[in-house]
Amino acid sequence: MRTLLAAFAATTILAGAAQATTVYPLDRVTILVGSPFDFKVELNKQVKPEDVKITVNGQDYKTVLGGEAQFVELEKGKEDKALGSALLLRGLKISAPGAYKVEVAAGDETKSVTWNVYETAGQPKAKNIIFLLGDGLSVAHRTAARIMSKGMTEGKANGRLNMDDLDRMAFIGTSSTNAVSTDSANTMSAYMTGHKTAVNALGVYADRTPASLDDPRVETFAEALRRTTKKSIGIVATAEVEDATPAAVVSHTRNRSDKAEVVGMLLDVKPDVLLGGGSAYFLGKEVAGSKRKDNQDYIKLFQDAGYKLATDKNELAANASAEGKLLGLFHTGNMDVTLDREFLKKGTVDKFPNQPGLVEMTKVALDRLSKNPDGFFLMVEGSSIDKMSHPLDWDRAVFETIEFDQAIGVARDFQKAHPDTLIVVTGDHTHGVSIIGTVDDEKPGTEMREKVGTYAEAGFPNYNDENGDGYPDKVDVSRRLFLSANNGPDHYETFRPKLDGPFVPAVQNEKKEYVANEQYKDVPGAVFVQGNLPKGSESGVHAVDDVVLQSAGPGSEEFHGYMEQSDVYRVLADTFALGSKQTN
Repeated sequence: MRTLLAAFAATTILAGAAQATTVYPLDRVTILVGSPFDFKVELNKQVKPEDVKITVNGQDYKTVLGGEAQFVELEKGKEDKALGSALLLRGLKISAPGAYKVEVAAGDETKSVTWNVYETAGQPKAKNIIFLLGDGLSVAHRTAARIMSKGMTEGKANGRLNMDDLDRMAFIGTSSTNAVSTDSANTMSAYMTGHKTAVNALGVYADRTPASLDDPRVETFAEALRRTTKKSIGIVATAEVEDATPAAVVSHTRNRSDKAEVVGMLLDVKPDVLLGGGSAYFLGKEVAGSKRKDNQDYIKLFQDAGYKLATDKNELAANASAEGKLLGLFHTGNMDVTLDREFLKKGTVDKFPNQPGLVEMTKVALDRLSKNPDGFFLMVEGSSIDKMSHPLDWDRAVFETIEFDQAIGVARDFQKAHPDTLIVVTGDHTHGVSIIGTVDDEKPGTEMREKVGTYAEAGFPNYNDENGDGYPDKVDVSRRLFLSANNGPDHYETFRPKLDGPFVPAVQNEKKEYVANEQYKDVPGAVFVQGNLPKGSESGVHAVDDVVLQSAGPGSEEFHGYMEQSDVYRVLADTFALGSKQTN
């Protein structure tokens, strides 16, 4: 026993010593040939530069990496806390594929990581890529969208979603570098850079220093396209265009909340089409509704850079077939969700009454981008599947999924006419939501929970789509789907759609704890549900479950089995041959 304990202690000490040093990029990373990235070593102690030895494949790192890192004698954290010495080399490229073993030694600190630098196909497999992401898209969202939109008879769906017929599939792991859990920033960043990163980070490795804009950078997909091709770039979202998912296409920050800075990064890359919400971060601070802290007028800067501006669906339609760059900003914040925008006229529709939907924006983007003979990359985000799943507003989340699927239909129609197009449909992460059965108002009694039908008692919901628009004519039918989350704050379950506006399950009390929102307490049949999250949580949270990726078109054969999100980037890069000698 003593021998075992001694061995265990020795192993623990060695493991601790091995982890004292951090090297970015991290171990087991995959790096596209010729793609710029920053190299950083963080030491746990303060040392002298001559005490640090770094080799790559046994050679001095300067020989292999082509430059000498800046030595930082002492990095400091919050409240001037001493963190240790560091070395930083920015913008290096590796031109030869292969395995690169990086070894660092500084006194008793050691670290070894291996990088896999890869080439891509010699010739592009596709001219265009349409990357459609349903934020928070989970299996239950898909199933509910199919049932609500198409109906079900005797256990068989009466129709199929557009996403149902994408033929190549994979399960995608979503965890971040610092936690098993995840958010939209690090997940989309992994898709768009090929490097996993920490929660809240975009296009960087999240280092230990407090500043959010100086972390080690990696190249984004949009930057790679600008570096190696003449392809056009499009970004379409129903969220703020500075929000995590659209921002990840171009951005570099440790903090996804750096939205004012993200606008500047968008201008640096200049996507040819940029459509969504978030005009508050384009307006100088003196303008009503602005969220900037300076007086920079980014709308003017974009216009000076050659962009036409659209602020509602009429102006968007007027610009549909024009040439040149297009900036569409249709809301100061996130755009209203489909159920409110098109059906209930709730939310902020009275303030922004003429917002386009995801389908309209996708059509315009494809029309504009397809004029480039060299092809394009278009990212389309169904943003509010997630934004309505957080507050447990499942009806709105499912309507968002239907709209997202209709945008997939637009992409599929484009692909039929342009078969040299790869379509990828996926989520960035999931939510802990499942379809339990139905809620039947016709069941006797006033207790709503007794109207929940499970197993054979569930029957089938009675949604109808008489006008054929793909949405149920009513969301508050008498027998409707019952979706439920496995996590959330204290709240009142009403078993009904929220017709007066999006659900707000919890509000803060005087102790800054989130408690059930008593606005719903007196809804007939409402049931108090005790939360299972910390009391600082105002809404449901993401799940760690794999997401489902589906694809069709040239290059889709590379999606199969289980993949990490960073592996998806490699498929995209290979489809466009971004690491070939022809494009470098």
